[in-house]
Amino acid sequence: MDRSDKPRVVLGVSGGIAAYKACELLRRLTESGHDVRVVPTGSALRFVGEPTWAALSGNPVTTGVWEDVHEVPHVRIGQEADLVVVAPATADTLARAAHGLADDLLTNTLLTARCPVVFAPAMHTEMWEHPATAENVATLRRRGAVVIEPAVGRLTGKDTGKGRLPDPGEIFEVCRRLLARGAAPGRDLAGRHVVVSAGGTREPLDPVRFLGNRSSGRQGYALARTAVARGARVTLVAANTSLPDPAGADVVPVGTAVQLREAVLKAAEDADAVVMAAAVADFRPARYAQGKIKKRDGQEPEPVALVRNPDVLAELAGLSAARPGQVVVGFAAETDDVLANGRAKLARKGCDLLVVNEVGEDRTFGAEENEAVVLGADGSETPVPHGPKEALADTVWDKVVHMLNAG
Repeated sequence: MDRSDKPRVVLGVSGGIAAYKACELLRRLTESGHDVRVVPTGSALRFVGEPTWAALSGNPVTTGVWEDVHEVPHVRIGQEADLVVVAPATADTLARAAHGLADDLLTNTLLTARCPVVFAPAMHTEMWEHPATAENVATLRRRGAVVIEPAVGRLTGKDTGKGRLPDPGEIFEVCRRLLARGAAPGRDLAGRHVVVSAGGTREPLDPVRFLGNRSSGRQGYALARTAVARGARVTLVAANTSLPDPAGADVVPVGTAVQLREAVLKAAEDADAVVMAAAVADFRPARYAQGKIKKRDGQEPEPVALVRNPDVLAELAGLSAARPGQVVVGFAAETDDVLANGRAKLARKGCDLLVVNEVGEDRTFGAEENEAVVLGADGSETPVPHGPKEALADTVWDKVVHMLNAG
């Protein structure tokens, strides 16, 4: 691919210890066919030097507006970009961007960019939670920028808390989703809080065994990533997944159906939409064995008695009546009579939308792609052909946005 045909990405790098992680983000961007221009702040170069950025990007690196003045870089770089991502974005960079300062090449680029802009903050918890930073983030989001929620984890020194730079691979996924949407509205979920459940619950039988299912959580994670890219505040209730946390989502790990119910109901109290993509176990063992159930020679095992788990989707649909405008979306995994069973479930659960797909040992669960039909309570049917799970996620959010705006 000729460089002129590649999507142009500006990678801004602020002066924080997490600057070294931006090298991995840069590698992912370049290896996936993007033309990347790195614009570090002067402080960022104290952590990672200019030769590193130039070698990894294949482009010149400048920090000031007085270099290569004849090319007017302080205007041209932002004008020509298809995406600007700042990772890490320090509290200082967020403040300067929010107030429209233009004292270096990065802040000039941010002022001239008319493409999607992503900030991936990284700082100590106290700095992230300070009212000044909160107001700056709110200002940037109100103007249309995507400000990813920082991750929770180990910070500089011995400190731990919220403020860690999200995984570079997950920041890349947000960037990729924004670029993939092209002319489609990129911020149509801005100001919305959405809750997504993902994965499969496990119901313990004894200390080493459980009843579970084959759900990997990939579809729920695709829904979460896509909602972040479209500007939403995302709460992801994740049941027994091994996937990295999506950048920008507040992840609540759970194990059982009862734990998932508690987490989802709590998060849904102020949510605009709830999407139940998790595979929630219908039943759980009536009795939990405190010790491992032993195999006895010459004896058949005792039958495992089951009891029903709470119907979280139906409960959410019932509660949404008292929450005007809240949209509830369910998922139905069927093995036969897919549409008929889906329609029956939609009526029984009382949700607004139901995503129905056919599943099996080698279909859907754990795969990168999906095929489904989105059924509406209004009688609508929207087929989603076989393709990436992100495509299905976009279809779901398109319909959710339409319902939210109509309400």
